[in-house]
Amino acid sequence: MPPKPPPGHFNILYFASAGQYTSKSVEVLPAPLPLRDLFAELERRYNGIRASADEEAAEGEGVVIQEGDEVAIIPPVSSG
Repeated sequence: MPPKPPPGHFNILYFASAGQYTSKSVEVLPAPLPLRDLFAELERRYNGIRASADEEAAEGEGVVIQEGDEVAIIPPVSSG
């Protein structure tokens, strides 16, 4: 279980190749942050991450990530 984020922040949890891409399993970002802005912020920090993720933030239009929230980045998984 990741540590509770400090006041005014939220956790991002990176799974599978997202964790390999960022070299992190958890990261703390300032809150509040509109969900629609999350991938732009991650792209600023980790150039190219946006291309490696299936972005479904459009479904979260109007959603704002709040202090204490947790957001999981789980890359697409293929099976065969």
